[in-house]
Amino acid sequence: MDKQIVRRQGSPLDDPSLPPILQRIYGSRGISDSGELDRSLRVLESPKSLMGLSQSVTEIADAVCQGKRILVVGDFDCDGATSSALSVLALRAMGAAWVDFLVPDRFRFGYGLSPEIVAVAAEQTPDLLITVDNGISSIEGVRAAKDRGIKVVVTDHHLPGESLPDADGVVNPNQNGCPFPSKNLCGVGVIFYVMSALRRELESRQWFSQQQIAVPNMAAYLDLVALGTVADVVPLDQNNRILIEQGIRRIRGGVARPGILALLAIAGRDHRRLISSDLGFAVGPRLNAAGRLEDMSIGIECLLSDDQDRAQQLAYQLDELNQDRKRIEQSMQEQALQILETISVEGSGELPAGLCLHDSDWHEGVIGILASRIKERMHRPVIAFADAENNMIKGSARSIPGLHIRDALDAVAARHPTLLSKFGGHAMAAGMSLPKDNFPLFRQAFDEEVRRQLSDEDFQAKVETDGELQSAEFSLETAQLLRDAGPWGQQFSEPLFDGVFDLIEQRIVGQKHLKMMVADRHSGHCIDAIAFNVDTQIWPNSASQVRLAYKLDINEFRGRTSVQLLVDYLEPC
Repeated sequence: MDKQIVRRQGSPLDDPSLPPILQRIYGSRGISDSGELDRSLRVLESPKSLMGLSQSVTEIADAVCQGKRILVVGDFDCDGATSSALSVLALRAMGAAWVDFLVPDRFRFGYGLSPEIVAVAAEQTPDLLITVDNGISSIEGVRAAKDRGIKVVVTDHHLPGESLPDADGVVNPNQNGCPFPSKNLCGVGVIFYVMSALRRELESRQWFSQQQIAVPNMAAYLDLVALGTVADVVPLDQNNRILIEQGIRRIRGGVARPGILALLAIAGRDHRRLISSDLGFAVGPRLNAAGRLEDMSIGIECLLSDDQDRAQQLAYQLDELNQDRKRIEQSMQEQALQILETISVEGSGELPAGLCLHDSDWHEGVIGILASRIKERMHRPVIAFADAENNMIKGSARSIPGLHIRDALDAVAARHPTLLSKFGGHAMAAGMSLPKDNFPLFRQAFDEEVRRQLSDEDFQAKVETDGELQSAEFSLETAQLLRDAGPWGQQFSEPLFDGVFDLIEQRIVGQKHLKMMVADRHSGHCIDAIAFNVDTQIWPNSASQVRLAYKLDINEFRGRTSVQLLVDYLEPC
């Protein structure tokens, strides 16, 4: 799909101590005060304003001090894995007599604290369940646990429904009335705050001195917080940028979980030069592969392991699962594109505004990635469905700017109360279940809702850039400056530039990547560039000039360091 290159607007940040290029970049991202760039822990938001924190921490502290059995119930994605690992590690370090974790099998139990997973948990006779990255919508599951005499503390970040579960404690910055200013915490961020408050509570009870336990350093868990926050693609407000930056610093220094270091190594990333995108594109997918194809327990055990050899073995397993995931995803994507060729709206040949795709052979664990890939390709909201048990189908949705996908599903459910069995999610991603027979009507209702909310302009894919670079800025110094100015991520995007270049050389490498040599038209200086996963029916071609949207990167190869353009979008001129 052709894209429109647009340049970000905004007044430059007025700070003479910063280079002009950073003043421009920060200003276009809404930074109006240099204090918003402080990435030190001293300006991290205090947990005191988190609603329900005191009650929840009291319950957990009582369980620790009384030697109760604590079971952490997590989720089967990277955020859930890091949340589970952090909880178990912190509770063990704080002297909990018995603590373990349980992750629902997504294929048998689905997401969250369901009554069925409570029955599985009850086999371990826990006194307290702590949900991480789930639970805010688990009204029936919490009730089932309470009926069994099991206490429940819910920690979550997902948007709540009209009613909250009747838990013994609920911590979620997005619950109604919670004054905590950073609403963008992910699951591991929430449980980091809870465990930090728990440490203070146990200190006030003199628990550590009585038990002769060293007081845990909560900063030791920031590598997990950084990984989960980046992988969950939550908006990077200042609070999240602090958490990520501090975690990255620890990883760069080699002070990190052996499992994280092993996953970086197997992905060919040097932990000493780590940037946030390495966590998102190298570590996160390998952990997620376990939850998508088999059992996220493998990923959690990798993060929990203190033994380097064991962590490396588990990292190899995760890497193999990720390779399997890629093969499955590629096959599903080819099938999805074939389905798209047959779809039209009333025979017009136009695609629906909201795409719903289903194939009975698709892998339930990979439909989220598939929806994301098709969304990127077609630039419209996409829901991919796979078969589930009892004649049900499960869907994973991905949205585009302008459509809050969970609210759109809520609107569909309001108009058609019997269509959806359950749903939940965020602005840009959601999950749902519905009877298979309801699919045709749901597909129509979803398309109608998307058309109600979006205009034709919303379906024009745009590439937002920070404008052109000056000839002198194509340098290692500028590339390093930009690398250090992050962490970059969702709603605080990595600097992306655009310009027209002379195309000197072009060739395909690795089957579908376009390696280029381009020349700056003003200085004539030649620069290496690479575009990943290009359409090989279009590239290479006979163009002599090319317009690029690119990131300025540092390439290290055989001891040589040079500037390289990482191309996000290209079109011949």
